[in-house]
Amino acid sequence: MKRLEGRHVLVTGAGRGIGRAIAERVAAEGARLTLLDRDATGLNDVVAGAATRVVDIRDRDAVLAAFTEPLDALVANAGIGGANDPGDEDRFDEIVGTNLYGTYWCARAAEPLLADGGRIVVTSSILARIGVARYTGYCASKAGLLGLVRSLAAELAPRRIQVNAVCPGWVNTDMTRLGLSLWEGLTEAEAWEIAKQEVPLARMSEPEEIAGTVAWLLSDDALGVTGQAIDHNNGAFMI
Repeated sequence: MKRLEGRHVLVTGAGRGIGRAIAERVAAEGARLTLLDRDATGLNDVVAGAATRVVDIRDRDAVLAAFTEPLDALVANAGIGGANDPGDEDRFDEIVGTNLYGTYWCARAAEPLLADGGRIVVTSSILARIGVARYTGYCASKAGLLGLVRSLAAELAPRRIQVNAVCPGWVNTDMTRLGLSLWEGLTEAEAWEIAKQEVPLARMSEPEEIAGTVAWLLSDDALGVTGQAIDHNNGAFMI
């Protein structure tokens, strides 16, 4: 029997990158899926038969309207990246509003629909652990998710709902490639090689590897794991 056979899992940010890989892996484990993304195009061919909904998770009312069926798990993966510089074009509100507020709205919308013994998994980041210049919004929002996870884990423990975060490091996604393309004085290929050499295992993770960690957290193999931040970063941050 597949580990998630018969379970209903909702994945946000499922149209590409890590979210898409999570959706595909969870489907392969036997789950029934509802997929959310703010871009309808990305949802067209993720998993055949999955329910799809176009939602900007910053919109609380839209989130509440999208969560309608009983759930066994929520994977709150949707988020945005990039720098934010102080001034008229500061993106702090946009980044924190998506990554932290949006995840909170999704968790609260899922809470009454989750079966006892259900799961919530949140995609955070290695930048929840370390600071990076010009990434105040991203670092603050991803660090805030770890506090949110711990608090929700305590709140939902009486219902045996396990709440955890995954903190990826460098992952081979469009978001990573965009960030590396902005490194001054370097080609994207040069920045890619430098980034890999900065971590002990000298490699980038693939989205499918992060998806495997998420699938484990959703499964009965992870019974008893709650309130945790699972680092998946090729040794870039160790505690």
